[in-house]
Amino acid sequence: MAAGSVALATLLAVTLLPPVTAAQPVVCDAPVPSTTQPGYVVADPDCDLDGTPFTPVAGSTVRTGIERGAAYRIEVPRRWNGRLVLFAHGYRGDGPVLHVSNPQLRAHYLDRGYAWAASSYQLNGYEVGQGVRDSHALISLFRRVTGRTAQSVLMTGESMGGHITAVALEEFPRSFAGAMPVCGVLGDAALYDYFLDANVTAAALSGVNIAFETTPDEWRAQVRQIMTALGLSAGAPPALTPAGRTWSDVAERRTGGERPGFDASFAYWNTATSLEPYADLPFLFGLYPGLSGSADNVAGNRHTVYRITDAPHLTPAERRLNADVLRVSPSAHPSPGLGSIPRVDGRPRVPVLSLHGLGDLFVPFSMEQIYARRAAPTGLFVSRAIRATGHCDFTQPELRTAFDDLTRWIATGHRAAGDPILTPRAVAAPTFGCRFTSAPRAGFAACP
Repeated sequence: MAAGSVALATLLAVTLLPPVTAAQPVVCDAPVPSTTQPGYVVADPDCDLDGTPFTPVAGSTVRTGIERGAAYRIEVPRRWNGRLVLFAHGYRGDGPVLHVSNPQLRAHYLDRGYAWAASSYQLNGYEVGQGVRDSHALISLFRRVTGRTAQSVLMTGESMGGHITAVALEEFPRSFAGAMPVCGVLGDAALYDYFLDANVTAAALSGVNIAFETTPDEWRAQVRQIMTALGLSAGAPPALTPAGRTWSDVAERRTGGERPGFDASFAYWNTATSLEPYADLPFLFGLYPGLSGSADNVAGNRHTVYRITDAPHLTPAERRLNADVLRVSPSAHPSPGLGSIPRVDGRPRVPVLSLHGLGDLFVPFSMEQIYARRAAPTGLFVSRAIRATGHCDFTQPELRTAFDDLTRWIATGHRAAGDPILTPRAVAAPTFGCRFTSAPRAGFAACP
């Protein structure tokens, strides 16, 4: 990584790359069995899953392949600046097909002179440790397949890829010059605590007795009772009862505090149905950790205090809620190292600039605040709030501006601008998030 150790002649030699020759029609190959993970197949890295060929940008050089059970793509612009961006993709379920994909900022990286590389990882599922290993391995793979050494490396990732990014910075602190997680799970297992919180408070406010470990059929029957009590209807906008409105107040405080656009976002996420095989349930109810059947549960709420208001002391209603809610102790905890859900300490040694949507209730805004508290002593973390409802719902201008500001911060040492995400009064302001939001979204008032 030491830029000063790279001779000028070497840099000039690697900066100008030969253009890609006229491309022949690409015929997508069938997935091949993984050589490292039984039961998995690896999709052709020269094609997307829909059969669309991966086409190099004009003048760029592309390398693709399968390395130790993971597909990879590498693209280097003709006028390479000697820098490399590693892209970590998000959660893709537990299916058997592994595939590599492009970063949203692919064109911008190449236009700015950056090469990029991405891996499919050797596993699907929530496997952060594997994602870190396979992403970091791209650095040496890049050198081997291109014959060139990156002067510096940036790390970026979305959703679970944000968790991978944060862990990679701590596991390999000398490998990276900076990082840009977006919509990231920066609070590690706190994401699973949130899924637990949403469900156990909904049950308590509905007067429905639930257990932590339950079968899918039992859970569905209980959720139907909860839905009636709260005013929810799978796949349709909610008509919240008083108990439902209270649940909304609790959820707002557990996901980042009072903030613009929350009511519309809460309606959006309660209209959405959950992931398979729970697509017949409102979104959050298909994510209940007690449905996993795993002996290693990382979610817990033994010491969580649930709030309905921002009053300085618990109200009678809040005391009742905290007395009634099901309490769960985790059987496992995130730990240092590269497990499935490794701990994020929040101790980056390089600049980190992150974006997160205010209305994202899949990976909520509170994930950003958790990391901000942990990383505060370093002075190396900047967060930007985007007035968006969906998960990873960013515009190209928002992403491009953030990347350019990060690289400027790395080059000059002058900290990039961000939002005061740990100041409740600022977060609750009607205009919060306007500074870095480039386009209006439904559910948010127009910015001045």
